[in-house]
Amino acid sequence: MEIEKKFEELKERKEAAHMAHLYYGDPNEEFSIKLAKTLAENGADMVEFGIPFSDPIADGSTFQAACERALKNGVTPLKCIAGIRRLREDGLKAPLVVTTYYNIPYVMGVERFLSEIKRAGAQAVIVPDLPIEEATPIIEQARKLGVHVILQITPTTAKERFKKILDNSSGFIYIIGIEGVTGAREQLRKSTIKLIENVRKYADIPIMAGFGISKKEHAKAIISAGADGVIVGSAYAQIYSKNLEKPEKTLPKIARLAKQIKQGCIEGLQANSP
Repeated sequence: MEIEKKFEELKERKEAAHMAHLYYGDPNEEFSIKLAKTLAENGADMVEFGIPFSDPIADGSTFQAACERALKNGVTPLKCIAGIRRLREDGLKAPLVVTTYYNIPYVMGVERFLSEIKRAGAQAVIVPDLPIEEATPIIEQARKLGVHVILQITPTTAKERFKKILDNSSGFIYIIGIEGVTGAREQLRKSTIKLIENVRKYADIPIMAGFGISKKEHAKAIISAGADGVIVGSAYAQIYSKNLEKPEKTLPKIARLAKQIKQGCIEGLQANSP
């Protein structure tokens, strides 16, 4: 399903979106397939499909460890693309957003990389380490191929960059709600809510907020502030990383958290209704 259609569908159902992030191949490829399906069946409207990288500078310790384990297992970008294809062949309907550090499409060739993920069944790409000033080639190529390039806004984004990001965004805008790296946190900062409210004033496409979201109450607060959805990743990885020998045993607990996050998204939207 296309991202635009998913947001339209959710709007009709009076729901906000929940995108769940995973790094493919951690602790093994079979588990990643099961994890993606479990998340999609239990409240994740979209799946953020991370390609493991040796220096994931935007990620905290949980996802750094996930990347390390996946790479040790021999996971490559081509295996990740094959994983996307397999998920589609197995019937996964949710939009898939690929997250990759720029070294990977640069080495493969931007056009080839975007073509491959599109053919496999992905709708969008996020490149956390590519600043807007250097993103024009990938944005232009992605437009030709019909792939969204999801751009990010942080609490430290300067005003002139803020406008440029909004002007070049498609699919949705990814708000990084904190100064720092990914990772589950206990408390949401007031600055996160303020940033969402500020972006909401100017954005004419959906807003998704991530980094630090780990519970239903976080999701509810994010949506209440005006976001169209939340992005959760490290909170799921923390659950299965406690049983890397038999990670499948953690899937019921992951499913429960996914349902709770989705419920927070619904309640947050209801809180906004007149």
